Amino acid sequence: MIDAVRWVRTPENQHEVHVLDQRLLPLRTEFMVCRTASDMATAIRDMVVRGAPAIGIAAAFGVALGSQSWNPGAGFSYQQHMEETTRVLGATRPTAVNLFWALERMRALWATPVIGDPSGLTGSLFLEAQSIKDEDIRMNRKMGDHGQALLPDSATVLTHCNAGALATGGFGTALGVIRAAVSAGKTIRVFADETRPYLQGARLTAYELVEDGIPTTLITDGMGASLMAKKKIDAVIVGADRVTANGDVANKIGTYALAVLARAHGIPFYVAAPFSTIDFSLQSGSQIPIEERSPREITHFGPDVRIAPEGVSVYNPAFDVTPGEFITAIITEKGVFRPDEIRQLAPKSN
Repeated sequence: MIDAVRWVRTPENQHEVHVLDQRLLPLRTEFMVCRTASDMATAIRDMVVRGAPAIGIAAAFGVALGSQSWNPGAGFSYQQHMEETTRVLGATRPTAVNLFWALERMRALWATPVIGDPSGLTGSLFLEAQSIKDEDIRMNRKMGDHGQALLPDSATVLTHCNAGALATGGFGTALGVIRAAVSAGKTIRVFADETRPYLQGARLTAYELVEDGIPTTLITDGMGASLMAKKKIDAVIVGADRVTANGDVANKIGTYALAVLARAHGIPFYVAAPFSTIDFSLQSGSQIPIEERSPREITHFGPDVRIAPEGVSVYNPAFDVTPGEFITAIITEKGVFRPDEIRQLAPKSN
């Protein structure tokens, strides 16, 4: 199974986190070595690692790296240092709620007053980050089991962006449903959107599914409507970066268009996401902060090849919001829910 974020102990008994550089796939497999929280912030911000669950896992390890790098002689207390570490990591990608969920979970450890040298918490923080990763893999497998039951014995699925092992601790959310269906003996064929402008579908989803031997056809983002009209799509399954209390979903730009098309053609539209992706503090998708990325992602192909004229204006939101009314069901590790049922799942306050 693809392992996008790895915790490594060095011979000097230091901790490193090796992050698979997804910008280079599928042509090269290289890892970025993160030794500090700043390194990890760069990896998240520059999309070395991407996908909401994987971002959360990476941020958790970033907190642990921050603890390791605390210098008591620098004039900042451990708590001040860790607050700054958390701030830097939290500023990297504003839309994925898993990032903030993971940071708060780690805060519960380092913010607790300790007797003696607080840097002794470092080992516990790395273990907690690893626990978050391990739990994510288990959740993905449960999610896959719940989701595959929604698919017929033979189905052609359309997916968008990458919601597989590369975007999670392992196994995947949307691709986890597909993998689970194949493991259950179902005949599954996949159409994968290329997903402009960062091409996560072409570079990553296609890579994962080809490696798994699952029949996959790559299409451009504008081809979904034609396939649906020709009755070649049985279901659409995507991941999510944030789900609000009313069942609205933020996911990679282009998801909303597919949901509208699926509704128009009578095709079920499923969202697969861990329960931690649900942000009960937001009542609707209109409140979700939408990250806007560099114009260069649209004006250039790769780092150097310009494909648009100098001086053109660019609008490059990384995500859009799909209203719950267009979503057939939201698949989580806790079960399958209609969007209008999400609010009822909120934790009860004391």
